[in-house]
Amino acid sequence: MEQLLILLLAVVFLQTRIMNLKNAIVCLMAQSTIIAVACFMVGMESNIGWHSFLPAILTMVFKVGVIPYALFTLVKKLTNEQELESNINANYSTAASAFFVVLSYMLIDKMLPGIGSRDIVASSLVLIMTGLALIVMRSRAIMQIVGLVTVENGIYLFGMAITEGLPIIIELGIFLDVLIAVVVLVILTKRLSLSFMTTDTNVLQKLKG
Repeated sequence: MEQLLILLLAVVFLQTRIMNLKNAIVCLMAQSTIIAVACFMVGMESNIGWHSFLPAILTMVFKVGVIPYALFTLVKKLTNEQELESNINANYSTAASAFFVVLSYMLIDKMLPGIGSRDIVASSLVLIMTGLALIVMRSRAIMQIVGLVTVENGIYLFGMAITEGLPIIIELGIFLDVLIAVVVLVILTKRLSLSFMTTDTNVLQKLKG
């Protein structure tokens, strides 16, 4: 599990460097695949039946399959596949992600000293904070969707670490909420592209009365 978490953090750092939309989606797929493998490992350890592997299956189907497919389909219709120049340099977002790693471990050691799943909980907090940073620092709607799914991955990983497996009904509810949110955002992004010929969310400021 430690090697898996190191790989996950490496993907998170890579996310802060990527400006190409297609590469960002591929990176999100890699991140979700790692989460699915972690779910599978937890299912193996819990040994409570076939439904313990349901989170891994749902993650692979929706976060590695359905959601990236919808985003790739949307990106193909865009003329510019690059994230616009952000007011905050990519170096700063990477530095912020490194700070989140240190901050997460400090919070865990302060609030949950001696917890067995220390590394998993800290990694989940890094995912949540980095996802929020992507939403704030990136102007492309697609990059913000990637940040949203990253936040959800972090929340799911945190819940899995604390509870050692969520009830099936809660897992299904979480995935349904995320799927509906992404579908709505994809539709809005498509409408934004048709109306303003760009997916830069900064143009929405023009709608102010």
